[in-house]
Amino acid sequence: MALYELFSHPAERGYRAGLCSKAALFLLLATALTYIPPLLVAFRSHGFWLKRGIYEEQPTVRFQHQVLLVVLLGPERGGFLAWSTFPAFNRLQGDRLRVPLVSTREEDRNQDGKMDMLHFKLELPLQSTEHVLGVQLILTFSYQLHRMSTFVMQSMAFLQSSFALPGSQLYVNGDLRLQQKQPLSYSGLDVRYNVSVINGTSPFACDYDLTRIVAAYQERNVTTILTDPHPIWLVGRAAEAPFVINAVIRYPVEVISYPFFWEMMKFAWIQYVSILLIFLWVFERIKRFVFQNQVVTTIPVTAVPPRELYKEHIS
Repeated sequence: MALYELFSHPAERGYRAGLCSKAALFLLLATALTYIPPLLVAFRSHGFWLKRGIYEEQPTVRFQHQVLLVVLLGPERGGFLAWSTFPAFNRLQGDRLRVPLVSTREEDRNQDGKMDMLHFKLELPLQSTEHVLGVQLILTFSYQLHRMSTFVMQSMAFLQSSFALPGSQLYVNGDLRLQQKQPLSYSGLDVRYNVSVINGTSPFACDYDLTRIVAAYQERNVTTILTDPHPIWLVGRAAEAPFVINAVIRYPVEVISYPFFWEMMKFAWIQYVSILLIFLWVFERIKRFVFQNQVVTTIPVTAVPPRELYKEHIS
């Protein structure tokens, strides 16, 4: 009757030598070369320590109905008209104050409970002798993030455009984008920038200076800016027609950066282990070759199964 191999298992063999022998030194060296080089290779490959992570989130943005407008007139230099939603600022303008007609509408296109864009329209009445050459406009927003940490701030969109020819209308279509100089917190509540961009209660003209407002705003580590506004300047205004500002500002999904520790360790561990497995496979075969062929002197010992040891002990 023909016989077939139904089951097999490797026979375990040990190799004995002193702790101060060449074999022990070789094993120590092989172990070091197995575990240390993968760490160096992973580290030198760049990106081993990812100090920050990223995620996407649709921010909760609401227009706060706060406006500061300065319209530059020509052809004479220094002429301007101004208006804002802050009574203290308006009182400082005197004859240069001109009250416009403002209409706004926020739209939630995908019906997810978060606004997606702002439609802003401002009509500024002008005299027939007044010609608009430039616009400076600040709109303020409430900006919130909730997915990782709860981040709340009051931000702004600053628009500035000037042209050589007098205009009748300025059309703007852009995105309100988040800018980070440092990562946001991983958890908790962050309200350090939940303060008004413009001090609307101040009676001092210096607090409404656009240079100071923008400079103070840029000192923040987290801001919003109006990107890709693509201003379109229309000319040919009728004598009694108002100057019109039409703006569409979208609130896009943002890529947020944040610091993380455990994810950093997990990512580093994955890189290290993926390289370590190759070194383990290579050095396991090197050690087997060295000991089986007695490249270093050892005493081979065949391992006895525990059951055989028990039988010998009983007998």
